[in-house]
Amino acid sequence: MKVIAAYLLAVLGGNTSPTADDLKDILGSVGAEADDDKIELLLSEVEGKDITELIASGREKFASVPSGGAAIAVAAPAAGGAAAAPADEPKKEEKVEEKEESDEDMGFSLFD
Repeated sequence: MKVIAAYLLAVLGGNTSPTADDLKDILGSVGAEADDDKIELLLSEVEGKDITELIASGREKFASVPSGGAAIAVAAPAAGGAAAAPADEPKKEEKVEEKEESDEDMGFSLFD
């Protein structure tokens, strides 16, 4: 991820085709180690491609991935027909009140 972030920072900075040295410089500026294999893999994958098109195609692919528990809840009743009846009952919301912490308990305040 840090190699991808360095690549995107270089592109955002105006360098439309960053080199391995550019990415190493960016990673080195924040004290991160640069893995040559990962840098070369990334550069070979994005070579000759427009980054905005890559991001757009990635968003399209990501949109088709189910997220959250809704897909699982829908699939579970389909597997067992008897399980559909309890799902119709409205769920009761439980209110959990959080106890407010006060500065008096610590004996000092951040603004004193």
